[in-house]
Amino acid sequence: MSRLESMIRRITAQKIGLEWGVKRTKDIAGDFVEIGLGNGRTYDHLRETAPDKKIWVIDRVLQCHPSCIPPDGSFLQGEVDETIKQMKNNNISISLAHYDLGIGVDDKDEAEAAALSPLIKAIMVEGGLLISSQPLVGFTQLEGPAEIPAGRYYFYKA
Repeated sequence: MSRLESMIRRITAQKIGLEWGVKRTKDIAGDFVEIGLGNGRTYDHLRETAPDKKIWVIDRVLQCHPSCIPPDGSFLQGEVDETIKQMKNNNISISLAHYDLGIGVDDKDEAEAAALSPLIKAIMVEGGLLISSQPLVGFTQLEGPAEIPAGRYYFYKA
């Protein structure tokens, strides 16, 4: 599979997965969090799909498309572990988390996701959902949307 085909599959899985998660968390109290803003595409889709939810955004640097800059106070800049700890200290509860960090090196990306999993778990409300580009640990894995091939994206319940 070419890198272009892989990217198309990833972006399609993100769109379908986020819409699936938003539908399943509409009646669960809590904010959303986008872990890894990047260009801002998935954040933009989340805010259009769930306009009534507060969406926190975490990334080391703000380098997204200008139309995807989060509102003041919603962007938490810095190392992910420290910003998640800050969220916990400020009693921010999350009903839907989208984890999309990585550099494209599987073993490094999976190790980072595993290390961050307990911190993410600490801010999730019971029954909240996690949609992730990487395998996470310490959560109940769910079958996601049937259209997404196994291993392309991961779905968890807190």
